[in-house]
Formats: sequence, C-alpha cells, structure tokens
Amino acid sequence: MSSGKKLAIKGAAWTIASYGSSQIIRFASNLILTRLLVPELFGLMNLAYVFITGIHLFSDIGLGPSIIQNKRGEEREFLNTAWTLQVIRSFFIFIGLIIITYPVASFYEDPRLLWLIPIIGINTLITGFNSTAISSLNRQMALKRVVIFQLVIQIVSTTVMVVWAWFDRSIWAIIVGGFIGALMELVGSHFLIPGKSNRFAWDKEAAKEIFSYGKWIFLSTALFFLCSQADRLILGKIFTLTMLGIYGIAFTLGDMPRQVIIAISGKVIFPSISMLAELPREELRAKILKNRKLILIPLAVGLAIFVSFGDMLILTLYRKEYTAASWMMPILALGIWHTTLHNMMASCLLAVGKSQYAAMGNLVTFVNLCISIPLGYHLKGNLGAVIAVALGDLPTYAVTNYGLWREGLTCFWQDIQLTGLFVGVLVTLIWCRVAFGLGLPIDKISPMDLIPINQLFQ
Repeated sequence: MSSGKKLAIKGAAWTIASYGSSQIIRFASNLILTRLLVPELFGLMNLAYVFITGIHLFSDIGLGPSIIQNKRGEEREFLNTAWTLQVIRSFFIFIGLIIITYPVASFYEDPRLLWLIPIIGINTLITGFNSTAISSLNRQMALKRVVIFQLVIQIVSTTVMVVWAWFDRSIWAIIVGGFIGALMELVGSHFLIPGKSNRFAWDKEAAKEIFSYGKWIFLSTALFFLCSQADRLILGKIFTLTMLGIYGIAFTLGDMPRQVIIAISGKVIFPSISMLAELPREELRAKILKNRKLILIPLAVGLAIFVSFGDMLILTLYRKEYTAASWMMPILALGIWHTTLHNMMASCLLAVGKSQYAAMGNLVTFVNLCISIPLGYHLKGNLGAVIAVALGDLPTYAVTNYGLWREGLTCFWQDIQLTGLFVGVLVTLIWCRVAFGLGLPIDKISPMDLIPINQLFQ
C-alpha cells in the first residue's frame, strides 16, 4: 500500500472519529441547552450568525486551501505571508460587521442585534491571529493532533455554555462559550507545530499566488454564503424567532450526515487528490470512483435509517415546544443525499485547480432559493418553505456534474446506481415503519404548518 493511500486511510479514520465525537458532544449539549434556554434565543443566535458567517465568507481568499494545494505550502515565507493576510482580513471583517449591524437590526426589527453582532464579532479578531499550523497539518494529513486539539476546545467551550446556562438562562451562555473556544484555539494553535510560530512577513510572489488561486474561491465562498444561508436570511423575515429557532434545531440534526462528508472532503479527499492531480484524467477518475463508492454505500444506508426514524429521536428527547422539528428534520435530511454527491466531487474539482464550477453552482442555487422558499411558503406555509430548502441546491449538483464532464471526471452513472440503493433502502424502511403502526416520519405536521402567517389573519 502506498504511503499516500495509508495517509488517506488514517486521515479518513481520524476525520470520522472526530466527527462522531464532535456530534455526540454537540447533540448532548443541544439537548441540555434546549431545556435551559427558550427557542427564541436559538433563533436570535441563528440570525446573528448568518451575517457573521456572511462577512467571513465574503472576504475568503482561500488561505487554508492555498497552503494545502500550493507547492510552496511548506515554506516559511509563504506561510507567514498567508498569516499576515489572515490578520489583515480579520480586521476588515470586524469593521464590516460594525457597518452592517444597524441596517440588519432595522430590517429584522430586533434591537438586540445592535449589541449581539459586534460582541460575537470580537471572536473574528481573535481567530485572525490563529497559527497556520492547522492548515499545514491538514496538508500533511497529520490529522491526529488537529482532531484532539479541536475536540478539547469543543469540550471546554461546551462545558462553559452549559454551566453558564444552568445559572443564568440567557443568551450570554452561548456567547461566552464561543469566546472561550476562540481564545483556546488562538493560544493552542501556536503550539501545534513546535518551533514554527508565525510572524508578520510579505512575499510578493507568495501573495500573488494566493490571490491568483483564491480569486475563484473568493467568488465561490461569497456565493456559498448566499446559497447556504439564504434559508435563514429569508426565513428570518417570514418565520417568528421561535419557529426559526426550532428550524435551526431540525437543520442542525438533519445536516449531520453532510457535515461528515464535508469534513472528509476537505481534510482527506482534497489533499489526497491534490497529490495525484498530475495523473492522466482517466486514471485519476478511476481512483476517485473506487474510493468514493466505499464512502457512499454505508452513507446511503445510514442516511436512509436517519430519514426513516430521526423524528422519533426529537419526539423522545426534546421538549414539546420542539415538536415541529420532528417533521422538518426528515425532510431536510432527505435533501442531504444529492448534496453529499456533489460536495464530495466539488473537492476533486478544487484539487485539480478548477474552482470556478463551485462558484457557478452556488450562484444558481442562490437564485433558486430566493425564488423557491417564498413560493413554497406562499403555497404550503412552513412545510413548503422547508421542502424548498431541502431541494434548494439541486442546481449546484447539475453544475458540478457539468464541470466533472468537462474535466473528464464524470461520475453520473455511479450517482444513479447509488441513488437507487438509497431509495431502495429508504422505501423498505418506511414500509416496515408503517407496517408496525408507527406512521410516517412527517406525521406531526399540524394544519398551522401548512398556512402562511399572513393568511392566518385574513
């Protein structure tokens, strides 16, 4: 077995272990916090983070991917130039957050956003000084240290949130927990690779290479923000904060399968394919399809189980205020299948230097969501809006497959076969569920969920 393949297998194992552990911690804290804090606070935090995330993505020039992909990614001058750009970017992000705070608070008619967005934005200044060590370790696929480091941070910050919420049931529990996590990451990241701390530097050629590679990533991530956060941007205006908070819980749980694929794609597939990018396309395609199938077959079975029985998890473990999340989650999780298919291959396109397809896919998905969410809500209320979100990124799948065809990496036939497996398992499980008298996963939809709020008062 080649050393590259061994690294990829170890990287995948550590990524999955990291994801599993992280989700257990996240799920446990979620259960506790939903018992201590009201849904409205989760809705408010979701709304604030939409714009914080947005400013981050609108200023992304691909520093991490540049370190992983560039041939100079091990050179100190290149790393220090990337770090200098990262620090400068963090200040621009914070200034941007200050500028947008008043318009956002006015548009959503919630004065709490006037102080909430700037306070959370302080974390941006802190993380701007993080070491490039994490990107370097990802480049080397030496993920063990990264995984342990990030899990420790998550455990500590989550503990702070829960303890604070126990004594003070306010939004400050979530704010302070995030602040502690950002400080720990800042300090700890500079000790991940001993003797290789960052300093301010400027290598003109390195900066040119970073901007050249990052120009499409900048556009892609800006558009990714629009298409990935369009649901919250739009739902934040048409849902109540309480319903937005419930939606956030459903989305977080339903999105878990996609997150593991994103982690594997970014930390394993992207660096692995970057090493093989010079191979003839047909040989590279064969390697991708072989390994992709090994990941997607168990995912298809697991996702089918999740869609079929995930609602029971919410109904059993969450308070009755979150009942609506039980029907939202299976619908959102169902939409993860096609998202997973294109997410994995988007990393392959990025690894061979073709980042423009991701940008184009995100653009058409954003346009689709802007049309389909309000239309779905108008036709079928909350249910229509959630279905629109679940199907929203189908255009990205189409654009990604077009890019794969152009680059000689097409996987459409494999997608058809694996989708057949997924649908077959899903239909079998739902049939068994109904046969045992457990009903459908979306049985808890109420008549009120089918009617837009503005029509209730007509």
